[in-house]
Amino acid sequence: MQDIIVERNEQWLEITINRPDKLNAIREQTAVEILEQIELAEADRSCRAILIKGLEKAFCTGVDTSEQKLNPDEIYELWRRRKRNRKVNQMFRALPEVTKPVIAVVEGFALGGGFELALLCDIVVAAEGAQFGLPEAKLGLMPGGAGTQTLPRLVGKPLAKELMWTGRRLSAQEALGLRIVNHVAEKGKAIEKARELAKSIAAQAPLSVMFSKQAVERGFDAALSEGMNIEADSFFALAFSTDKEEGLAAFKDRRVANFVGR
Repeated sequence: MQDIIVERNEQWLEITINRPDKLNAIREQTAVEILEQIELAEADRSCRAILIKGLEKAFCTGVDTSEQKLNPDEIYELWRRRKRNRKVNQMFRALPEVTKPVIAVVEGFALGGGFELALLCDIVVAAEGAQFGLPEAKLGLMPGGAGTQTLPRLVGKPLAKELMWTGRRLSAQEALGLRIVNHVAEKGKAIEKARELAKSIAAQAPLSVMFSKQAVERGFDAALSEGMNIEADSFFALAFSTDKEEGLAAFKDRRVANFVGR
């Protein structure tokens, strides 16, 4: 792999974006490699979570614009390719659909597409000194990795618009106060907190985690009645799982459950 480093823990996968010369800006190759690892993690029953992290100076500073070459006679071809062929777009779209928890581990800068990447993860752990921002308007652009959709859902439309229109950066503590970030750790120790969370998640029944994630994601923008139906269907499906029987038996016997994900 050219752009990422992959480390496999017994119960989770760690993906490190590794483009220090570009402050971890992501290009097509980066997206290809991340998508491949996510697919492998999805197929691995023993993998209970995915951690995406960057380097000390930068988590990710957005999309590498050096690849975005526009030939005047290919404008409409580019319009078509962005949905069908462009791997960076596919990666952003794929993240909310991952059935396993995805944790963003942010040290340093999370700007533009890097901020959007974190917003598409389930949990964000940041270190002191981390900075979050959407500076696209300063470049004559706008967020293109779902930032116009994810950020307003977290902080409301007025603040989201202000951040997009001014490019103002948020500190880790401010992001924590706005509930963009779940936890703030000491500088250099965000990964330790993320691993602690991954270990805690891995101890739970994986099907319970998967179905509850699906219920939250599918029901979030639905009417309450529809969301309750989504939840009820998922709850009922778990009644037939082996893990449910194991969980109840372990509770009765006062022992640690051995969940297998089926």
